[in-house]
Amino acid sequence: MLVHTITVGPFFENCFLVADEKTKEAWIVDPGAEGSRIRAEIQRLGLKPSKILLTHAHGDHIGAVEELRKYYNIPVLIHEKDHPLLISAEDNLSAAFGMPISAGKADGFIKEGDKLELGDLQFEVIETPGHTPGGVTIYGEKIAFTGDALFAGSIGRYDFPHSDGEVLMQSLKRLLELPDDTAVYSGHGAATTIGRERGTNPFLLDLD
Repeated sequence: MLVHTITVGPFFENCFLVADEKTKEAWIVDPGAEGSRIRAEIQRLGLKPSKILLTHAHGDHIGAVEELRKYYNIPVLIHEKDHPLLISAEDNLSAAFGMPISAGKADGFIKEGDKLELGDLQFEVIETPGHTPGGVTIYGEKIAFTGDALFAGSIGRYDFPHSDGEVLMQSLKRLLELPDDTAVYSGHGAATTIGRERGTNPFLLDLD
């Protein structure tokens, strides 16, 4: 399996290219900005995108969605509770930062327990709301793409409109149920592991 990180945009958001190295089929996870740069990396790596997966729909995670959807003619999948954010620059907060982004409607919805196959690789959807109402984690193959729920040494903000701190804490408890050797790829910052965050993240120390 290939996981390739492209940090994009003014908020240094992590877009991930996740691929089956045998077939070169790939997912584009959270293409936040710089669509032409993402396309260049896809071409350089010889990948064949099959879908765009969104962990949530804040503006810094969706800025290149429409460009890539149209270029590759692939579906965009998101949790239904975040769909209003996907299509509204006010709800996804991009308007507040002076960079209004409104992606088109999603092509499908993902929810708790959904199984996702990428070539021979198996993933599932874990609902991890709180930062946004429809936040999800894509988990499989000892890897978790947590969006802005969990970061190395920190957690997602819950002071935004549509955020809920108590709900986020419940989501973080769910993530701590994953094996310690699970690699965590977050929406911002460096990769980490569940075990490392369990032992050192000050926001998680009292959650177990």
